Formats: sequence, C-alpha cells, structure tokens
Amino acid sequence: MRISDEDFEIAIEEALQLIPQRFHRALTNIGIAMDDEPNERELATMDGACGELLGLYEGIPLPERSNGYGGVMPDIITIFKGPHERICSTHEELVMQIRKTVMHEIGHYFGFDDEYLHAHGY
Repeated sequence: MRISDEDFEIAIEEALQLIPQRFHRALTNIGIAMDDEPNERELATMDGACGELLGLYEGIPLPERSNGYGGVMPDIITIFKGPHERICSTHEELVMQIRKTVMHEIGHYFGFDDEYLHAHGY
C-alpha cells in the first residue's frame, strides 16, 4: 500500500486530533515527525524484536521528569512511513495503523511500557 507524504502527514495530524484534550494539555516539549525509514540507530532500539519499526519515542517520559526538568531539547516521536506501507494492504488499514502507532508512542511519553501498551491494543 502506497500513500503520499502529504496524506501520511494528514493521517498523523488526524490521529493527534483524536487525543483527548486533557492529554493534549500535558504534551509539552515534544515534537512529532515523520520519516521514510528508520536508520540503524533507531532500528537498534527494537531490542531484538522482529518485525517493522513503525514509530519511535525518544526523550524523557513525563513521569520521570523532575522539578529541575527544563532547558532540554524536545522529546521526539517519529512515525515511519515505509514500514506502515509494507504492513498494510488498504488505505483504511494504513490510516488505522498510523493512529495506533501515534497513540502507542504518545503512551511512551506518558510513561507506559510496550507490555502495557500492547495489552491495551496499542
């Protein structure tokens, strides 16, 4: 399944709009980016997991931030286009997977680990 960069970005923006407002207010010092493919460093974060790296959260999760937190570079969530295209066969499936990936990575920002997120469908 192929999608234009513009449509991929729109799907990410739409997924972000689905986040409840109370969580939006807590999203500080974070950027959301898209990239075509993960690089070797990003792939190395998978800790031996097999499959595709759909997204990556890099930063200090909200619960780990202390009162001295400040003056640091923003956390980054990167959503990877190529892996999404490879695992999805329809446009609808692709949009739903992008939403799931965005929510999963936002979950990491809020301090949830992969086990918890997978158990809750993310």
